[in-house]
Amino acid sequence: MSLIGEERKAYILQQLNLEGKVRTYDLVNELKVSSETIRKYLEELEADNKLKRVYGGAMKPDEAREEPAYLKREAINSEEKRRIGLAAATLVEDGDAIFIDDGTTTLPMIDSIVGRKNMTVLTICVAGMCKLIDYANRGLFGGKIYFIGGEIDASQSRSTGTVAVQMAELFYVDKAFISVDGLTVERGLTGFDTPRGMLARKIIEHAKQTVVVADKTKFGQAQLFKIADLQDIDLVVSDVPAPPEWKAALKAKQVTWIEAE
Repeated sequence: MSLIGEERKAYILQQLNLEGKVRTYDLVNELKVSSETIRKYLEELEADNKLKRVYGGAMKPDEAREEPAYLKREAINSEEKRRIGLAAATLVEDGDAIFIDDGTTTLPMIDSIVGRKNMTVLTICVAGMCKLIDYANRGLFGGKIYFIGGEIDASQSRSTGTVAVQMAELFYVDKAFISVDGLTVERGLTGFDTPRGMLARKIIEHAKQTVVVADKTKFGQAQLFKIADLQDIDLVVSDVPAPPEWKAALKAKQVTWIEAE
């Protein structure tokens, strides 16, 4: 389509209101302009506080500052999250003790790991716990299940708080699969929620290996609570390759990046 600059920006805002997010790749194809032109439009709209730029596109400013409810998060980038979960599951081996964080990116892992032998799974995710229990009752999962209990955050379907942190103190795991709300080279892993962030920090301290699972919307964002530095993790599993400008820092901090197929 052929539109002048202001009309193109109006179209971007219209799509943003309809979908809650826009992707640079889609806008390039829909507006028939270069990615550099789209980047310029997004920068101008961000300067007017009409959107928040993220890796690969943009989202509404309020959604960039606040964590969506669990049921809403399920519908966002669901296919990308499924691929990330499947890729992360390949890192799990027989006999592992693992922590699976709450979130719609880690949840798809469970379907792929239930066949592993002699496993121990810790989680704070209510949906994840229920899925594991269902597999166990059907004779498809024979490992141990630990729910890190505490105060239940009903909107996010997870447990958090000081009681959960105290319980997490009792366990050491081989691999921790952590969800984040923001990831940057400078500020590391960040989250919206302080109690959940404190719990994730404790889990990372007690893990031999930490794997961050995150789709591209989390990159370049820094939220309220700092969970850990980039150097505190071992791997990132995502739906896209590492941003080119991050590669030197990732190498220096010995962080491996896995792109899900």
